[in-house]
Amino acid sequence: MSEFNRLRISKNRGFYYNVKMMNRDPPHHQNNHKRSYYFYRYFKWVLWISFSLYFLTSFLITINNNIKPISSLSKTTIISTSTNPSSSVISRALFEDSSVQKPKAIPSKTESEILPLKVYIYDLPSKYNTDWLTNRRCSNHLFASEVAIHKALLNSDVRTLNPFEADFFFVPVYVSCNFNTSNGFPSLGHARPLLKSAIQFVSESAPFWNRSHGEDHVFVASHDYGACFHPMEDIAIEDGIPSFLKKSIILQTFGVRFRHPCQEVENIVIPPYVSPHKFHSTLKHATNGKRDIFAFFRGKMELHPKNINGRIYSKGIRTKIWKKFSRNRKFYLKRRRYDGYQSEIVRSVFCLCPLGWAPWSPRLVESVALGCIPVIIADNIRLPYSYKIQWSKISLTVPEKDVNKLATVLEHVAATNLTTLQKNLWDPSNQRALLFNEIIQPGDATWQVLDSLSKLLHLSHREPRLERNHVLTREIEGGRVEDS
Repeated sequence: MSEFNRLRISKNRGFYYNVKMMNRDPPHHQNNHKRSYYFYRYFKWVLWISFSLYFLTSFLITINNNIKPISSLSKTTIISTSTNPSSSVISRALFEDSSVQKPKAIPSKTESEILPLKVYIYDLPSKYNTDWLTNRRCSNHLFASEVAIHKALLNSDVRTLNPFEADFFFVPVYVSCNFNTSNGFPSLGHARPLLKSAIQFVSESAPFWNRSHGEDHVFVASHDYGACFHPMEDIAIEDGIPSFLKKSIILQTFGVRFRHPCQEVENIVIPPYVSPHKFHSTLKHATNGKRDIFAFFRGKMELHPKNINGRIYSKGIRTKIWKKFSRNRKFYLKRRRYDGYQSEIVRSVFCLCPLGWAPWSPRLVESVALGCIPVIIADNIRLPYSYKIQWSKISLTVPEKDVNKLATVLEHVAATNLTTLQKNLWDPSNQRALLFNEIIQPGDATWQVLDSLSKLLHLSHREPRLERNHVLTREIEGGRVEDS
């Protein structure tokens, strides 16, 4: 057989056949075959080791690039790897699973899951509330919290349709919708007879008012002197709180830090109403975000032209501001009404909030909501939700006697801690707590009302809660539950 054919056959027959044929060759041929044989074996092992190292290195690099640190793994990932002890390597497919990387969002809790109370809303004849809504102003003016709270509670999770499981009873009587008369002077002459009629209806149609003498019943008094139902303080004090309301809970904008006849009833201080839609619209259309007005006020400076010194209205404080600072270029003071004046607030650094007929003012809410530092000029005012809002960190208080020193006070603050005040003011929780929404949002103004009521559960006459109510009473007396 020729050498060519012999080599071709040996290639076709394979390695072991070639070894066998090598033993049949002459000695000098066998030596050549032995050298080829050892070279082939050495080459095979080197090649095998090289490929092994290559694949091992590639595998380790791949694992290193895909495995996440343990601290960043979700619970699902950790459980999946720890329950498979037979595997020493975490599967790459596990990390590519979207269900592991993106855990489902936990739904937010509703008010009924957080606030431990139930509220029953009386279904009164329309003459006590909804008939007044034919006047659109009724649900949008500064006294409209009586409407806003009613609407929000109707859609609330804390509302119960079973009065026997209620902790509190809400009586929706709108008394502020016809607050102003044709001559421009405020009037609340209709309030007392309207409320008395509503209570008679409630007491005759259900047993709950008579059971508690109204102690667990809630009313809204959103005008100047609250439960006294008169806009002039001297007459309000003389009339006092109607006897049929003295045991009830009053939600009122009026509040002072001393004994006053118009708050000698269980009461919760609430903010005046400012439309959240109008507020959002103002922010949306704000031009450049610059605050080019140093100190701002727009509003009534005196009661009537014949009373030019304003000795009655605002205790003369607004007139003093006008006389002292109307020519000061740093003060932007306007006496005429302007529907778009919120656009001026959003341009201002300081917003003056002097008292009017009563200590409170809607400017408190508007200033906070629009990022202007409120300058409160109303001695001993009790501010809404003070257990929630840290007023001392977001506002300034100037005593009425020091109103002539306003420029000096504001310039000092601007030079020292202005940035801190503005930073505190823009905390979203402050804005949220002062705005009423038709659907309750966690932390908003109606939510704060319910939170305040939850601290008064010792007044509830719901039978299953009696034992719990005694405990809450002891906590309140011991100071562990903060009083509003």
